[in-house]
Amino acid sequence: MTTMTQTSARFREFKMPDVGEGLTEAEILKWFVQPGDTVTDGQVVCEVETAKAAVELPIPFDGVVHELRFGEGTTVDVGQVIITVDVAPGSDEEAPVPAPVQEPVEEPASSDEPKGRTPVLVGYGVAESSTKRRPRKGAAAPAAAAVAAAVQAELNGHASPAPAVPEAPVGRPLAKPPVRKLAKDLGIDLATVVPTGKDGIITREDVHAAAAPAEAVAAAAPAPSVSEPVAAAEEVTASARETRIPVKGVRKAIAQAMVGSAFTAPHVTEFVTVDVTRTMKLVAELKEDKEMAGVRVNPLLIIAKALLVAIKRNPEVNAAWDEANQEIVQKHYVNLGIAAATPRGLIVPNIKDAHDKTLPQLAAALGELVTTARDGKTSPAAMAGGTVTITNVGVFGVDTGTPILNPGESAILAVGAIKLQPWVHKGKVKPRQVTTLALSFDHRLVDGELGSKVLADVAAILEQPKRLITWA
Repeated sequence: MTTMTQTSARFREFKMPDVGEGLTEAEILKWFVQPGDTVTDGQVVCEVETAKAAVELPIPFDGVVHELRFGEGTTVDVGQVIITVDVAPGSDEEAPVPAPVQEPVEEPASSDEPKGRTPVLVGYGVAESSTKRRPRKGAAAPAAAAVAAAVQAELNGHASPAPAVPEAPVGRPLAKPPVRKLAKDLGIDLATVVPTGKDGIITREDVHAAAAPAEAVAAAAPAPSVSEPVAAAEEVTASARETRIPVKGVRKAIAQAMVGSAFTAPHVTEFVTVDVTRTMKLVAELKEDKEMAGVRVNPLLIIAKALLVAIKRNPEVNAAWDEANQEIVQKHYVNLGIAAATPRGLIVPNIKDAHDKTLPQLAAALGELVTTARDGKTSPAAMAGGTVTITNVGVFGVDTGTPILNPGESAILAVGAIKLQPWVHKGKVKPRQVTTLALSFDHRLVDGELGSKVLADVAAILEQPKRLITWA
């Protein structure tokens, strides 16, 4: 949705649009333009983060940027003007006096931040901001390394020449998204980290090395005297003992949704442990199948197909509770959600109309979903409208869990780790591939019998995958 107004024949305003389904606000992550820059119709001018995803906003007209109304890091209500553009530069009409950019009030100014930011892909984390921020504990990591060496030398009883402090790289540091997230979590400014990777790329080890000296100095520093400012003591305590992270964007939305779901829908969780040895053999066979060439085949594919078949056999489980109208809404389609861990947190995009897809089509859709999520490019639309979800906690080595329903959905299946375990097979104890499944469901919609049937059907298919042929 594009939102704009026209203040005069020369200057036009672009308002914060509703980039999602009824969202009321968004945070400006970064500006890609500055006052005086020329922009063209369709050019991306900023990236914003809503409660669902990070989205790039294009400007809907040509001109020269006159004013940015808000700074990076500011949360703006939908409908507020965020940028004005001079669409007739060189005109004799007098330009309005720009209002000062509204910076976030919770972060005091610091004069040593670099100006400007370079755009990053959605979900790769926030790049270095032009917003003035307080110095963080890793903001002078190379200098901290020199101080740490001097402290250590003094503790050893002899002087040591001060080591040379490497110069910080000029321009935006090069680092992969996980490394940027690590630096952000540790409070390290990547501009101060000396890269050791190929072509000047900062590695995880570089970030840890930058963080270690700061911690060492904090630990070796004497306790502040009573006469020292209270703020200094609080800063040392905060850097050494705890970190406070503002709850906003996707994390805020997740928290609100999970609290709402946990205390609105009466959850019931059932468990079953199943021998999936034959499923693992089927996965190996499908990897060699020509029809599956070019798509990723793994146990999650068979589990997803098994759940879809179980829903087909028990369609009442695929429903939603309409509190306003006091109705149960049965869905005749399945938008299958897949919980995915990303640099921006846990998100649940879904495969639209998964019930209609063949096994190769489902495999392709799963692969595309995971790749898009990991790249941080999942759109709000991809996360809307889910009906049932799978969360694969087994990839973390976890046996199982009691998952919380996504709001508006009727069931969620947790898949545990697949492990070689002793199992009674054909009257003898043998090593078999075994996993534990957990199905949480909304007890307003799904009673114990229906929930048990769905879970039993999924388990039966994974134990005997040939049932896919007869039941699908």
